[in-house]
Amino acid sequence: MSHDVICCRPGQTLKEAAELMSHHHIGSIPVVDNDHTLLGVITDRDMTLRSTARGKDGDQIHVEECMTRDHLISGTPDMDIHEASRLMSEHQIRRLPVVDQGKLIGYVALGDLADRDHYRDEAEAALSGISSSR
Repeated sequence: MSHDVICCRPGQTLKEAAELMSHHHIGSIPVVDNDHTLLGVITDRDMTLRSTARGKDGDQIHVEECMTRDHLISGTPDMDIHEASRLMSEHQIRRLPVVDQGKLIGYVALGDLADRDHYRDEAEAALSGISSSR
């Protein structure tokens, strides 16, 4: 799990969020308030489908208008790697925010699982679940 999580605020523009993604080579960013409460997640796919595909300008639309906030899947600090992998596979997500009492404390990425030899099976199982059609 990464504890140094790149985040954005709901009032930031999509252009600002896209610049963060580009600079840090990531495809999603947790959206938090000033208290670090997790409000949602914005992905490059959210940006494409909810703004660009509708002809909206990234300078004129805010993260809160495009972020995923409903049915947000997250992990907990006491969750083991097997449970995190299962959640990622079941919900077809590549990145899992980790929250403690509503506050974002970390992020588990599929790559984090694959980087550790002894968790390679969990990463492969999660990727298999993510890649399968619903």
